[in-house]
Amino acid sequence: MPKLTKRRVSEAQDLEESYRLADIVKQRQKTLAALKLKAGELVLDIGCGVGFLTHEMALQVGKSGKVIGLDKNPEMISHARKRCESLQQTEFYKGEAGKLPVDDQTLDAVSCTQVLLYVKDVPNVLAEMRRILKPGGRLAIVETDWRGVVLNNADDSLTNKIFSAWDNSVPSPNLPVYLKPLLQKHGFSKIKVDPIPILNTEYSPSNFSHSMLKWISKNAQNQGMINKEQRSNWLEDLQNRGQSDSFFFCVNRFLFTAYL
Repeated sequence: MPKLTKRRVSEAQDLEESYRLADIVKQRQKTLAALKLKAGELVLDIGCGVGFLTHEMALQVGKSGKVIGLDKNPEMISHARKRCESLQQTEFYKGEAGKLPVDDQTLDAVSCTQVLLYVKDVPNVLAEMRRILKPGGRLAIVETDWRGVVLNNADDSLTNKIFSAWDNSVPSPNLPVYLKPLLQKHGFSKIKVDPIPILNTEYSPSNFSHSMLKWISKNAQNQGMINKEQRSNWLEDLQNRGQSDSFFFCVNRFLFTAYL
């Protein structure tokens, strides 16, 4: 099996696990509540991943509606199709957020979760969202400001390097602070921004921060911002804080809702 395929399989499997975490279930519930989907509506889930949100949206629009899932990773789509195989009102396509496979003014709602930070041309994606939404259509976008992480640790300088490395890994970091003006510029109104805080005071595999901190520190090591020993010591400190009941992690995700 080619290396790229192995990586994509691993990404899909990791996402299966993380989307079951209580923190992410809460995020999904808030997104669904904000979309206010109705029976018979047509919806697009950009970056559908393994299909948890797509599945729940499909249940809300019912057999008279339709939910289209879009992702650039075929392994994600494979998982999503399997999850939604009993729901005939779902369709899945491999594609990019900057070129949506939907006709003009055909959709009632669009969701986009943790996708735009990976996009170089965010304005183009927002223009595509506007193109495919009906007048009065609505969207829900979830993004994270990783620069606002609060973490109890022994080395703030090292922690700053680790999270700075993430800024260098994606085209559009720190997106939440300038997303509202971009939405306004592209004709969206009634824009609302709600925080979705993720607060963990236990360093446990059942919490979002456990795998995320391992993953983000590995990224910093791969970029050469820190070395293997620094990463190991950093993670060991977090483990010790978890055992001594002094672990603290908090980051805000932000739910943007808007109407056309």
